[in-house]
Amino acid sequence: MQSGIYVSLSSQMALEKRLTTIADNMANLNTVGFRGTEVKFDEVLSSIHNDLNAKVAFVSQGNDYLSERAGQLEHTTSPLDFAVKGDAWFAIDTPSGQVLTRDGRFTIEETGALVSVRGYPVLDAGGSPIQLNRAGGPPSVGADGKIIQDDREVATLGLFTADISKGFIRHENSGVITTDRPQPVVDRNDVGVLQGYLEQSNVNGISEMTQLIQVNRAFESISSLMRDSEANLSQAIKALGSGQ
Repeated sequence: MQSGIYVSLSSQMALEKRLTTIADNMANLNTVGFRGTEVKFDEVLSSIHNDLNAKVAFVSQGNDYLSERAGQLEHTTSPLDFAVKGDAWFAIDTPSGQVLTRDGRFTIEETGALVSVRGYPVLDAGGSPIQLNRAGGPPSVGADGKIIQDDREVATLGLFTADISKGFIRHENSGVITTDRPQPVVDRNDVGVLQGYLEQSNVNGISEMTQLIQVNRAFESISSLMRDSEANLSQAIKALGSGQ
C-alpha cells in the first residue's frame, strides 16, 4: 500500500478522535463546572523509508487534556452554591473513589452531611466527609474554605490539586478521576472559595461549532484524496500489467 494512504488513514483516525471530543464538549455546554477536552497531536516519523529514502510523517492518535480556562461565574446568592477561584477542585467521595469536581451545587441531607448534586459526600481538606447541623443556621464560608455555622467554625471545605497531565478519566457530571493523587491546597493566596456563585462550563459553543465544521471539511478532503490515490494506484497496476 502507498505510504500516502497510511498517512491519510492516520489523519482520519486523529480527526475522528477530535470529533468525539468536540461532541462531548458540545453535550456539556451547560454542565456546571465542566472543563472541555482538547487533543494534542504529535508528528510520528516512520522508520520505513520510501523510494526516495525520505522518512514518512504520520499523525499520532492524540492525547487528551483538560482546558484550564475558567468558566463564567454565575451569582446565585444561595449559601450552598460554591465556585472555586483559581486552579483547584472540590473533592467528593464516590463508589469509584475520590472524584475532583468544580461543580459546587451542594445540599445538606437530613443527617447533616454536605453532599454534591448527585448525593456524594463533600470532603474537607483532610479527605473526610463534611458534617453540618441540619437544624442550624445557614453556613457562611470564607475565601479560605472555613465553614462558620451558628457563630462557630464547624469544618473546612477542601480544595485539591492534581497533575491532570499524568492521566484522567471522566466521571459523571463534571467530575474527573486523576492518575496523580490529589493533594490538599495549603497556604495559597491564588486559590479560594466563592460562596453564592457557580462556575459554568468553560466550553465556547461558537468555537466548538467552528472546529466541528473545519474537522468535517478536513475529513471529507482526506477521503477524497484517498479515493484519488487508490484510483491512481489501480491505473498504474493496470498499465504495468498491460505492458507485460
